[in-house]
Amino acid sequence: MKVLITGGAGFIGSNMTDRLLNDEKNEVTIIDNFCSGQMSYIKDHQKNNRFNLIKGDMLDIELLKDIIQGQDFVYHFSANPDIAKGMIQTDLDLKQSIIATYNLMEAMRIHNIKNIVYSSGSGVYGDVGFIETAESFGPLLPISMYGASKLGAEGIISAFCHMFDIQAWIYRFANVVGRRQTHGVGFDFINKLRKNSEMLQILGDGKQSKSYIHISDVIEAMLYTIEKSNDRVNLFNVATYDYITVNEIAKIVIEEMALNNVILEHTDGDRGWKGDVPVVRINQRKINNLGWKPKLSSIEAVRLSIKEMLEYM
Repeated sequence: MKVLITGGAGFIGSNMTDRLLNDEKNEVTIIDNFCSGQMSYIKDHQKNNRFNLIKGDMLDIELLKDIIQGQDFVYHFSANPDIAKGMIQTDLDLKQSIIATYNLMEAMRIHNIKNIVYSSGSGVYGDVGFIETAESFGPLLPISMYGASKLGAEGIISAFCHMFDIQAWIYRFANVVGRRQTHGVGFDFINKLRKNSEMLQILGDGKQSKSYIHISDVIEAMLYTIEKSNDRVNLFNVATYDYITVNEIAKIVIEEMALNNVILEHTDGDRGWKGDVPVVRINQRKINNLGWKPKLSSIEAVRLSIKEMLEYM
């Protein structure tokens, strides 16, 4: 199978690249503008004749039209990964998610490519507190540019699917953690403590509570549901059964870094920044009923991700 992965040198994209290239039947082309992706994440594939790297931007629709020819399947992971950046660059998510997704779908339409996977996120549900959101939850009122752009991209994909006979698998992930993270609370805590091992600033009150899922479970969830579901648009929440707070993550990072007597300093408010959703509860019965369950809990996923980041960062 010939596969195109957008954002293929990024966190989720590079892990999917590894997984697909493990099967000698697959040929993988990735496109990445390296705004957050890393060449080191894909270095092991450089000499593989089943791997092709395109350095380019999803805003270049002519490039997309060129490289998408002959592909059997598209995994669309490219996006701005930093939610807080939307406060400063208000058009960043518009360009990197909505317009980029339109360009990709238009290139697929022109060259009759029929299958796409898209990584969305729980941010599309907005700030609804302790309500457990299923895929059918509404109204969807995001509170960040990131969440809005993910929802917009979902809509564009759905429209193209129904108008041009394309099939899609869309995933609303909880917080994804693990090897090759480029952002996130655990990532930030490690960097802060490496600069000052005596004090750790926590944005908000530290009581923010969410599901954290390991990248290994994310990859397996996608591959499993692609095989097991066959609707025009297949939409799945992907999360763990438990939740963990930012304060608990701080404790895990401190333990894994073998630090003592670290002073925790909290900022004001119940969230880290405008657009941050402090409490997220995700209903995942749909994917469970299909037969998939995560192997790692939130606590296990976070601890493993911290170990992995400490080794590779």
